[in-house]
Amino acid sequence: MRIMVIGGGGREHAIIKKLRQSPKVDIIYALPGNGGIVKDAVCVDISAKDIAAIVDFAKKNSIDFAVVAPDDPLVLGCIDELEKTGIPCFGPNKDAAIIEGSKVFSKNLMKKYGIPTASYEVFADMTEALAYLDTAPVPTVVKADGLALGKGVIIAQTREEAKAAVRSMMEDRVFGESGLQVVIEEYLEGPEVSVLSFTDGKTVVPMVSSMDHKRTHDNDEGLNTGGMGTVAPNPYYTDEIAAECMKKIFVPTINAMNAEGRTFRGCLYFGLMLTKGGPKVIEYNCRFGDPETQVVLPLLESDLVDIMLATRNGTLSETDVKFSSGYACCVIMASQGYPEKYEKGYEILLPAQKPEDTEIYFAGAKLENGKLLTNGGRVLGVTAKSGDFKTAIDKAYEAVKLVGFGNAFYRKDIGQRALKAFKKEE
Repeated sequence: MRIMVIGGGGREHAIIKKLRQSPKVDIIYALPGNGGIVKDAVCVDISAKDIAAIVDFAKKNSIDFAVVAPDDPLVLGCIDELEKTGIPCFGPNKDAAIIEGSKVFSKNLMKKYGIPTASYEVFADMTEALAYLDTAPVPTVVKADGLALGKGVIIAQTREEAKAAVRSMMEDRVFGESGLQVVIEEYLEGPEVSVLSFTDGKTVVPMVSSMDHKRTHDNDEGLNTGGMGTVAPNPYYTDEIAAECMKKIFVPTINAMNAEGRTFRGCLYFGLMLTKGGPKVIEYNCRFGDPETQVVLPLLESDLVDIMLATRNGTLSETDVKFSSGYACCVIMASQGYPEKYEKGYEILLPAQKPEDTEIYFAGAKLENGKLLTNGGRVLGVTAKSGDFKTAIDKAYEAVKLVGFGNAFYRKDIGQRALKAFKKEE
């Protein structure tokens, strides 16, 4: 098979590495990919948002199957345009991708179909939003309606912070049209869990749960980022909670999308908060999470090509989806200054040989004159897996020490909170 993967970050690299393990794959193209992905796929300099160029490339290169990984092209209708030309795809069409593309849509969906989530109000008028905040409980959460590169959610500790967030979104338009409407919602407390799931619109198969670490610095301090590391599985996500989520959240969401005429096929990501009142949805994503994918897919034992074809063809219930019983840890190596200002162009030095059971996923890298250079805020995801949780963490950090670039920084405590939770269970 000739497969095309749209996107160019660490998530896409993890998907490509797993697809390569399938005997069905002859060649993989990455559009645009990055300098670190070139060993695993043919990288083509076409933006993930240039839908016309993507379709044209797919036709000219006889692509058998396309995997659209990032949110932007999914929300823009990349799947729809590829399918029109007869190219089967993994991912939701535009109508279904709205579940991430509009927070107003997803919140209203949950309210309409009784799916547990935080209470909320929607505002299209800034004056009304500011007036509401005069009496709203704090802390509170302010969300831009549309896509905002993962930065459109602000947890405000005070009313003034909340008002500043509303003004930045609705008046200053820091997220462009994504801030035309805002959602102001109840602040939930409890352990967070990420659950990615495969679905063909009828059957939903959750993947291994994971725990993301969003803050830049140890002890969950510093600015919010796209993710500084992940571990899988998440110790707080017990079998009992998984069964409750399947009954009250996962299946009802798939059914709700069908009832709305927006059948979802692909990977549906559930961002959950395990509150005292039970699990609740914080957010939906219409695709694999990043960096959750970098710990979930290494634990997948089944053929990813078979699973992706099944989500497209409606045969997921007949398809083997098996994960190992092991553990995985991913440490993100970022450029100093991320997520704000940072310098690029430092040479990335890699070990001659990777330690066993480790992978290095490239998120922000470019090839220049034969050298691999940093080209983003998050540069690498260093992942290790093991049958023992602590060993997986230790192996990931051992591998991190074998990698270097000029302004590298990373958290030193990825997985420590989860490790304590696992120890409490014993």
